[in-house]
Amino acid sequence: LRQVCLTQEPVPAVLVDSQQPQQEYAHSIRLDGDIILGGLFPVHARGERGVPCGELKKEKGIHRLEAMLFAIDLINKDPELLPNVTLGARILDTCSRDTYALEQSLTFVQALIERDGSDVRCANGDPPIFAKPDKVVGVIGASASSVSIMVANILRLFKIPQISYASTAPELSDNTRYDFFSRVVPPDSYQAQAMLDIVTAMGWNYVSTLASEGNYGESGVEAFVQISRESGGVCIAQSLKIPREPRPGEFDKIILRLLETPNARAVIMFTNEDDIRRILDAAKRNNLTGHFLWVGSDSWGSKISPVVQQERVAEGAVTILPKRASVDAFDRYFKSRSLSNNRRNVWFAEFWEENFGCKLGMHGKRPGSPKKCTGLEKVGRDSIYEQEGKVQFVMDAVYAMAHALHHMHRELCAGYPGLCPRMANIDGKELLAHIRAVNFNGSAGTPVIFNENGDAPGRYDIFQYQINNRSTAEYKVIGHWTNQLHLNVRTWTTGDSSLPASVCSLPCRTGERKKVVKGVPCCWHCERCEGYHFQASEFTCELCPYEKRPDRNRTGCQPIPIIKLEWHSPWALVPVFISVLGIIATTFVIVTFVRYNDTPIVRASGREMSYVLLTGIFLCYIITFPMIAAPDIVVCSFRRIFLGLGMCFSYAALLTKTNRIHRIFEQGKKAVTAPRFISPASQLVITFSLISVQLLGVLVWFAADPPHTFVDYGEQRTQDPENARGVLKCDISDLSLICSLGYSILLMVTCTVYAIKTRSVPETFNEAKPIGFTMYTTCIIWLAFIPIFFGTAQSAERMYIQTATLTVSLSLSASVSLGMLYMPKVYIIIFHPEQNVPKRKRSFKAIVTAATMTSKLSQLAAERPNGEVKTELCEGMETNGEWRTGLL
Repeated sequence: LRQVCLTQEPVPAVLVDSQQPQQEYAHSIRLDGDIILGGLFPVHARGERGVPCGELKKEKGIHRLEAMLFAIDLINKDPELLPNVTLGARILDTCSRDTYALEQSLTFVQALIERDGSDVRCANGDPPIFAKPDKVVGVIGASASSVSIMVANILRLFKIPQISYASTAPELSDNTRYDFFSRVVPPDSYQAQAMLDIVTAMGWNYVSTLASEGNYGESGVEAFVQISRESGGVCIAQSLKIPREPRPGEFDKIILRLLETPNARAVIMFTNEDDIRRILDAAKRNNLTGHFLWVGSDSWGSKISPVVQQERVAEGAVTILPKRASVDAFDRYFKSRSLSNNRRNVWFAEFWEENFGCKLGMHGKRPGSPKKCTGLEKVGRDSIYEQEGKVQFVMDAVYAMAHALHHMHRELCAGYPGLCPRMANIDGKELLAHIRAVNFNGSAGTPVIFNENGDAPGRYDIFQYQINNRSTAEYKVIGHWTNQLHLNVRTWTTGDSSLPASVCSLPCRTGERKKVVKGVPCCWHCERCEGYHFQASEFTCELCPYEKRPDRNRTGCQPIPIIKLEWHSPWALVPVFISVLGIIATTFVIVTFVRYNDTPIVRASGREMSYVLLTGIFLCYIITFPMIAAPDIVVCSFRRIFLGLGMCFSYAALLTKTNRIHRIFEQGKKAVTAPRFISPASQLVITFSLISVQLLGVLVWFAADPPHTFVDYGEQRTQDPENARGVLKCDISDLSLICSLGYSILLMVTCTVYAIKTRSVPETFNEAKPIGFTMYTTCIIWLAFIPIFFGTAQSAERMYIQTATLTVSLSLSASVSLGMLYMPKVYIIIFHPEQNVPKRKRSFKAIVTAATMTSKLSQLAAERPNGEVKTELCEGMETNGEWRTGLL
């Protein structure tokens, strides 16, 4: 606390002339007014080696400071805004250091600290008179987030609202800790979201982050990492930090560490200008031009200083900057400033020397300058001038405070000119409520509003550093972000029209699933969906339904093609050819027998049984066609009926004939009377009785399981789904087939047994031997059929092989019967009709006697020498001269 003791001639402690501040305010600016606003600006850089302040910051310091002074001037001249109320200011230099700024900001709270002068006395014993400090109602600033955080902790204790024009740390959005803090720039959480949207739009999902040590860099990266983790689309390969005081070679180490994850080419940077420049230089030294894809925060923005002399390594860098516009009125104001009309700015003389490279008098700050300042220099004419980017936001912050005070004045001092008593002591909490409620168009024409946390809406311009055809580099606007991204990137670098990649793993091809690396969702291995699996989702393969197979891309399932045995297939042509020949031959035999029905050979063959046998042979041939035809209910019905019926007809007839012969000769050994049931009618009854068993079984089958078709997908379900086929079939299983043919095979075996028993009967007496040969051959055919048919059950060609084997076996069986039993007779009927003449009829007794004698002679022939046999044969012939007769 400062105090003065009055003497006989009191001297005022403070001169109130705002244009001529005294030496005690050499490090601050004071403007008188009804309401005083505080201001915090980084007029100087951070000092080195224990010195609090360093060199002057022309743009970030002086430009911003003058923007506040200019805004106050405009507000004081505005008859509509705070009429009859003058704004004053107390502006301090933070020297870009948080601790120094904290010491300076104590000035703002002096008026709110209760003074205790009981222990202070003047020399004459009188009590001291305290100089009344200015009461600051609100603070504009600070610039750096670390400074704002430090100051906000003090200001909130005294309920002084604060509006920053440049602090973007997400931490300041915490309304529970920084409840009196507001800002006209969007927080870095918006910036982090905008940068994440850029990364996503570029198709990158694997990036590294780089932060300068400190609140701005670390908070920005932390916000980016947090948002990317929540979105789940971007993974962080590495998060590196640049120390405040980097050691030699530190940036080369950082570049080499970034190379440890070479697929993470994109680098998200929340770093200061110096660190940006040194990182780019390190990448250039390590010959990594073009490798890294830089994405810079607003600290890079559209600044030239970080990319000077390293344009190539910075080419393609995408940077972000809060949307802003140049304030033309400020340009006119600042260019009109001179040493004579701007004495209120105590740092303006220092700026003048720095800006024009000259020296002011004996006490100039630039010893050894080549020239002396004339004072007639002009900003923008004798020096390069470009408005600093945050000027707009400084003015918006001052106007936001002024609008809040205006609404407060209108509410508390309605109709009262100037400040009313109710605003003599402005309540900070009440003022904060008015600040949060402001809504006006700022200096650049964009709305100035605050959310519940005191944050401004996020509005960013997106730049890309590009080298054009003339080899000159510049920043070009490629999009903007206002709650959502609008980006237009057509080219990346010179001569390269494609967007570069920064992904951990390349996208899987169609039909492949991602097998994610544990803990790194952006890295995966691609696994093809094998067999009958298809790609159900990005990460899973699922099995197709049994009747389907994966499509060509394995992204879905398609029906398995259904096949059947085609007529043009070789597996069908051969059986059909054999069957057709058999049908023709059988038809020829039947026609011949019908035509020569009453001839001795036909009658001797047993006409009725021959026609039954020929019918069976014909059915054996005809079954080939329903077996090959496309399955439907009618075809399946025919298959069931005729599959075993032809064989049943054939072998039932042959069995009846061989049984008759056997009974005749067995009876002849015992007596001369004929056995029962050997007439043609009896033979037919026996035959059709045997056939009826087969028909009865078929009827039971029809009743128990009506015929239908089905598609067998298992028969040709190959390992390669491309070759998989569904086979259209009748519902005749292997067991049903065995049952259907089993009865006929039983008849065939029984017939073979009787053929063996009657093998000794002379061939001129009957058909026993041809029947025997027929049955032996047929048995061989069916013994070969069984292993072929059932041995190919697992073959991919099962349907073709089994159908062809079955039909050919049936046709061959029929052909053997036809060839051995009827072809010799047809040959005699057609080519030797002279032998087809009637023979003398004999009694059954004579026939049996002759047959018995022949049998005995055959036994003697085996026991006697040749001469003796002939003698006995002659004797036998004399005894029974009728042996050369045929058995009818």
